[in-house]
Amino acid sequence: MEHLDVIVVGAGISGISAAVHLSRSCPQKKIAMLERRENIGGTWDLFKYPGIRSDSDMHTLGFSFKPWNAQKSIADGPSIMQYLNETVDEYGLKEKIRFSHRVVAANWSSADAQWLLTVDAGGSQKQMSCNFLFMCSGYYSYDEAYDAQIPGVDSFTGHLVHPQFWPERLDYRGKRVVVIGSGATSVTIVPSMAEGGAQVTMLQRSPTYMVSMPDRDAIANFLRKVLPDSWAYALTRFKNVRLQDFFYKRARKAPEKVRAQLLRLVKRMLPAGYDVEKHFTPRYNPWDQRLCLVPNSDLFKAIKNGSVEVVTDEIDTVTSDGLRLKSGTKLPADILVTATGLKLTVLADVPFTVDGQPIDFSDAYTYRGMMYSGVPNLVSTFGYINASWTLRADLTSEWVGRLLQHMDAVGADRVVPQLRAEDSGMQSLPWIADFPAGYMQRVMHLFPKQGAGPWRNTQDFALDKRTIRKGPVADSALVFSSSVNDQLDLEDSKQNVSAG
Repeated sequence: MEHLDVIVVGAGISGISAAVHLSRSCPQKKIAMLERRENIGGTWDLFKYPGIRSDSDMHTLGFSFKPWNAQKSIADGPSIMQYLNETVDEYGLKEKIRFSHRVVAANWSSADAQWLLTVDAGGSQKQMSCNFLFMCSGYYSYDEAYDAQIPGVDSFTGHLVHPQFWPERLDYRGKRVVVIGSGATSVTIVPSMAEGGAQVTMLQRSPTYMVSMPDRDAIANFLRKVLPDSWAYALTRFKNVRLQDFFYKRARKAPEKVRAQLLRLVKRMLPAGYDVEKHFTPRYNPWDQRLCLVPNSDLFKAIKNGSVEVVTDEIDTVTSDGLRLKSGTKLPADILVTATGLKLTVLADVPFTVDGQPIDFSDAYTYRGMMYSGVPNLVSTFGYINASWTLRADLTSEWVGRLLQHMDAVGADRVVPQLRAEDSGMQSLPWIADFPAGYMQRVMHLFPKQGAGPWRNTQDFALDKRTIRKGPVADSALVFSSSVNDQLDLEDSKQNVSAG
């Protein structure tokens, strides 16, 4: 059985971040990356739908250690994959990656102070072990999408497509296409299919806030002409982080003012007399859900030239050749695209056990959004909902490197987040609070809780930089121990989790 110091699960953005940071901070550690697919990239390798692109700028979605040097800051999928492949090559990660390796079970052994993983390796099972497990597998299922239970969908005789499983050679030129949904995926697919020759209808039950911006950052491109790449990247990253943070906090403090500003900008980009109130005015406040990015106003331009129509209504039923809406309107369709969302999962739906006892993560509290009360030597990466995913991924990777250094320094082979006496009676909040988006709310009961102090899962990059990057690794909520004390500490930890 192969034994590693650290196993990183996933070779997407989070996994690559983890491997690079750990290789830098803990070069003596034996590290392997387990990737269930046959390629790196995660989301960016999986999704193949038309127009696939980032929905945030690449100066913050890119890694802290590798400048994004392309002209376009809102990048397409192939450009992002090129960037990830360059990173893997530059940092020599290929030799660490085990492709077609899917973790199907994970058990912590207190006696051995290590994780024992059952792994499906290309159809056959094997076991691997490690001292520390770093889950970088994302937050949604690769095997199935969210089923919106659209009535009558099985009766449709045209092409029925979900963006997560896009057919390789779908011909949509000259076809009538209805895209169901109004989120980031729809806003990407709709103008792209229209540009490719389709007549597209975006059917939404309710509108989403949209903001348009150029796909090129003029300041970033200027800075690269006069400064070294690393300096230009750092300055642009700082600028964009601050702008994102300012806009998010302003939206939470003055939602009516931000709402009016967003709608005023949208109205300017639409034809005169367009019903902005019906089609682009959400019922909720800005940042109650993520805003949709419209690069270069492509969606609004497609509406203007007539290749895209937006319909706001509810579906009565899908028919053999289209949809019938509750208003009585019929929408003919040759292709129906169900951009209705993802199915979220907790830690890739891997069954976790401690000494053979199943772990119910919904009973645990999150430690700083990275670890779980009562669960030893396990960290997972979960990005921000109000900023680029990679900002949090890099912070988490840096912290794990510091944590492993501290464990070596004090002679510990186990670390367990443990609820303290002072945490008794603290208020429990959902894993992601103050964010009522449906795709989150459907699964929040499966995720760990958050509380106060170190048990918060903040959505504040500036705060996390101070506490995660610059704060001490060890605190009173983390119990470090060596194997001789494992059983006692573990039992205390379990009792505290139950009490919480």
